[in-house]
Amino acid sequence: MENKMKFAIIGLGSFGSYLARTLYDKGHEVMVIDKDKDKIEEAKDFSTQAVWMDSADKESLKALGVQDMDVVVVSLGPEMEPSILTVLYLHELGVSRIMAKALSSDHGKILEAIGATDVIYPERDMAIRLAQKLSSRNVLEYLPLAENISIQEIVPPESFIGKKLKDLNLTNRYHVQVIAIRQLVPEKLIFIPGADFVIKDSDVLVVMGEEDNIAELCACKK
Repeated sequence: MENKMKFAIIGLGSFGSYLARTLYDKGHEVMVIDKDKDKIEEAKDFSTQAVWMDSADKESLKALGVQDMDVVVVSLGPEMEPSILTVLYLHELGVSRIMAKALSSDHGKILEAIGATDVIYPERDMAIRLAQKLSSRNVLEYLPLAENISIQEIVPPESFIGKKLKDLNLTNRYHVQVIAIRQLVPEKLIFIPGADFVIKDSDVLVVMGEEDNIAELCACKK
């Protein structure tokens, strides 16, 4: 496959296991590490290399060659110390990209301070995405970009159907940018649609902007 990458997933809880399986199914090289022998045995079916060891051991990590991985994901819990030590050692070994799961905001700050390039909060982020989808009937998908700014897939308000994008003038009216249209009939993604694109009731708008502005757009009646 093109752009085949090498990943190491440290910690085979639910998040780590699903991540490893998905990356492996996409054809990437996936090394998994966990100190639970049973989890390592199970992971042999969805990994290139499954290693039974405690990741809070710098020399063992070095011997495995984690420094040669494109991305190392640390998904350890529920105690903070193992993930902190693991991230520290990965940073000292020169791993270029270290993604670490944080158990709290303070934990995340520590992980960033000692070398994590990306800190992730899976439960929090999923809850925010679900709340955003549940709070509006129009929102189908939600991707936060920065504070109060996101990309969302929305069902176009009924008043938009049959109108051209240039006539709706969404950029000036709502300060929201339509970056793509996901057509369902026929199934097709149109990236940066033209001003003369006519919206159908089977289309999904992919919009980017401040969340308050997108919410106002979704509530539009005319």
